[in-house]
Amino acid sequence: MGGRGAGKTRAGAEWVRRQIYEHGKKRIALVGPTLSDVREVMIEGPSGLRNIGAPDERPQYSPSRRRLEWPNGAEGFVFSAEDPDSLRGPQFDAAWGDEIGAWHRASTSWDMLMFGLRLGDNPRICATTTPRPTPLIRKLVSSENVVVTRASTLENAHNLAPSFLEAVQASYGGTRLGRQEIDGELIDDPQGALWVRSQIDTYRTVKKMDEIQRIVVAIDPPASNGAKADMCGIVAVGQLAERKGVVLADASVQGLRPLDWAARAVSLAQELAGECGSVEIIAEANQGGEMVRDVLEMAGCTSPVRLVHARLNKRARAGPVAALYAQGKMAHAGSFPALEDQMCVFGSDAANGSPDRVDALVWAVTVLLLEKVKLPPRIRWV
Repeated sequence: MGGRGAGKTRAGAEWVRRQIYEHGKKRIALVGPTLSDVREVMIEGPSGLRNIGAPDERPQYSPSRRRLEWPNGAEGFVFSAEDPDSLRGPQFDAAWGDEIGAWHRASTSWDMLMFGLRLGDNPRICATTTPRPTPLIRKLVSSENVVVTRASTLENAHNLAPSFLEAVQASYGGTRLGRQEIDGELIDDPQGALWVRSQIDTYRTVKKMDEIQRIVVAIDPPASNGAKADMCGIVAVGQLAERKGVVLADASVQGLRPLDWAARAVSLAQELAGECGSVEIIAEANQGGEMVRDVLEMAGCTSPVRLVHARLNKRARAGPVAALYAQGKMAHAGSFPALEDQMCVFGSDAANGSPDRVDALVWAVTVLLLEKVKLPPRIRWV
């Protein structure tokens, strides 16, 4: 486990190379959050398998077969954690799982991978990840059969841009997110938080636009703009049958002018409308009033815009939404680390700053699932 830029990918790739050339492994499973992640990071990336070691020892990649072939006959097979069933059948003597904290179907994918590690005298797996307190990572860290190593971003400082290190230290140093993403610490959910990661991970799913009946893009606009301004929360949520919801996107952004964040929200609404039809935009108007609607229209908005006003405090508004998660009525279509990190400290002493992503999420879910359905007028004969 390590922070961003700590060298996890290079460590995983070097481990695979050593398994092949020093330990005689022949069939290696390569599993990432998506197929694109495996190819662009684990294989073709600057620290990937095709860019390390002596030139005459490097593998060739066949995209159509999703297969790496080393000069000595060893083979690497590409899999995505989005499709655990693809791991049924194949067998291996080694495996590398990258960013397991971001795997969408982590526990199922890991289980299927374990059943396939059945060749040779001593099958092994290397897992590399930024630490997140998911059920899978918690299980591995507490297992007697797992050796855990840790690395901080700062330990690899000589390979990183000084401006990057200065920026992340200034923005996140000492914060909960910084301890996780920079220091590589595994931080569990703090007491008092309205959401817990186990609930989010349990109901994580893949996006199926054909099952969505209605979509809302909710905006929590900042009161100002610039480098020190609050973030503009922009979250899209879809309504499913049986009054259930699914988070589709988190496009929240910080530091943009009103016209720019409005354009970002409008672009998201247009993208989702192209997949599912009409999309409604909900915007909190406590700060800007009708100006919020005007800015959205200037950005080319053609979706219906509804302005809402917060009358209760943030925790009171978020409570019913958190209850829907606890009841299994909310799912995330994919992984949204920044939003989920904010959710899982909201309401606790560990929370800091304005919870703009959570505010946008709460507005979207409230409008879709918690507002009373308005029935059509009835005619009564007398």
